[in-house]
Amino acid sequence: MTYCSHCGAQISDEAFFCPNCGTKTQKGVKENIKYPSDELREAFTMAGAEIEKAFTIAAKEMHNAIQNVREDFRNSKQDQNTKSQTSTATVICKNCGATNETGAVFCRNCGNKLEA
Repeated sequence: MTYCSHCGAQISDEAFFCPNCGTKTQKGVKENIKYPSDELREAFTMAGAEIEKAFTIAAKEMHNAIQNVREDFRNSKQDQNTKSQTSTATVICKNCGATNETGAVFCRNCGNKLEA
């Protein structure tokens, strides 16, 4: 039998911790026995590292997605500009010969109904 270095309680020679105060015994120190809180701390540290990796990956993916949306938006704007420039074809009124924009139903000059 030995005694606890912290509280003086009598403890078994085979004990790793004092049953009275929880202090690690000399045998516990020699065997490098960890407190349960040490194991929890290590588990939380490992979990934190994994969460940080996941957030880093998610941040990169979000950045790439935003870049793709921006690029798609720019391309869409360019396509709209190209379409608006090419869609300014005209329709000639058979009644008065005035030019009208494509899609017009009636002539802007004489009001006659345009043929599609």
